[in-house]
Amino acid sequence: MATRKLYAGAKLRDLRGRLGLTQKDFAAKLGVSLPYLNQMENNNRPVSTTVVLALAQEFGFDVTELGQGDAERLVSDMREALADPVFGEHAPPLADLRLTASNAPALARAFLDLHRSYRQTHERLASLDEALGREGAQLQPSPWEEVRDFFHYCDNYIDAVDRAAEHFAQMLGGGGPDLRAAVIARLRGRGIAVEMAQTPALRSFDAARQVLTLSSLAPYETQTFQLLVQVALLRQDPLLEATLDLARFQSDTARAIAKLGLANYFAGAAMMPYGAVLAAAQETRHDLDLLAARFGASIEQVAHRLSTLQRPGAKGIPFFFARVDQAGTITKRHSATRLQFARFGGACPLWNVHRAFETPNTFLRQLAETPDGVRYVLLARDVTKPAGRFGAPVRRFAMALGCELRHAGALVYADGMDLTRDRAFEPIGISCRICERTDCHQRSVPPLERRLTIRPDRRDILPYALD
Repeated sequence: MATRKLYAGAKLRDLRGRLGLTQKDFAAKLGVSLPYLNQMENNNRPVSTTVVLALAQEFGFDVTELGQGDAERLVSDMREALADPVFGEHAPPLADLRLTASNAPALARAFLDLHRSYRQTHERLASLDEALGREGAQLQPSPWEEVRDFFHYCDNYIDAVDRAAEHFAQMLGGGGPDLRAAVIARLRGRGIAVEMAQTPALRSFDAARQVLTLSSLAPYETQTFQLLVQVALLRQDPLLEATLDLARFQSDTARAIAKLGLANYFAGAAMMPYGAVLAAAQETRHDLDLLAARFGASIEQVAHRLSTLQRPGAKGIPFFFARVDQAGTITKRHSATRLQFARFGGACPLWNVHRAFETPNTFLRQLAETPDGVRYVLLARDVTKPAGRFGAPVRRFAMALGCELRHAGALVYADGMDLTRDRAFEPIGISCRICERTDCHQRSVPPLERRLTIRPDRRDILPYALD
């Protein structure tokens, strides 16, 4: 098998900029000529093995960061943006998108920001009365989208917060079911009472009385999680604020949403400290039930945590994680794999995650292949939220967790599956408008890059043919 060449010009330029070095000084430290470095930074040459070793030895750089993770995300996001009908038939070929993502990632992100602004302007014009009635209406990214993109391009791993959570858990004897009692004792020692009440609010904190109230109707693991969220907001505020300063959100609303997201991140990382959960995941071959029992967490919490194990120098398996509702809308999403989720709309209907609602409390396994030929092991399960009392609405979701086929040996869920038979892999996609498959029986809209042929005297699975 031919070795895949590594082009990482943008990341080399970014590293040199962070180090404050000129090209000449950087080339000298890497042991290469100035012209050679210039060619690598412009992706005219691949990064050589000598340079990879020098990056690790001279700068302590995690060479796995030279991979194409960001580029793949940008390509996926640009393809979906270009599926907008406003571009008509003028969408650039995939090769050009990959070139832009690799050589000019800042330009790619600017394009995505521009398209997002266009979409929001279009939506506001469609509801002009509402827009005119809103004081101070101005063009800016949706706070939710801005925060989602922040975590998306951080690889869903926030190093400073993750390490702080791990340190906090270690001070109290480590993560797991025993952490809850230790946290409550610590809060009480600092004058904060923790009470339980039959209330629909999962968590409420009365700063004046210094009383934290948790809902006794919520599952045990949810109570623990909310307890740790409040700890993060009370005791880790300087760290959270410093992280938010670096992110430079465009609105106070986005910053507030992100702060709560960081507090949630801290809570999950404290329940399942990085080193401990990584070792346990490898030991159990990522058995979600065993991990949930060991750390006093829910299945969804464990699956989400596995998708964040991307610490430089100690990475876990690159997973993708998603949660969908019954309408197919993705309510949570992250991918450390080459598979990226649609930014708008729902998930591919051929994913087994949609069938999870039909089989409660059961893990569904699936072997799948995306249009780019990459194969995955997928896992799905319903994660319905109990109402806690009669008559209360039940929140129904399903989660998906998956990784590339090459990691199948590390998954207990791949045992007994025929990984060698081509027909065992179901064809799935990302979004119909950017999916290249021409024979999908579940296609909802035509693909952007295909010409339609209408045949009045013939009706196949689709009401049109794709050239």
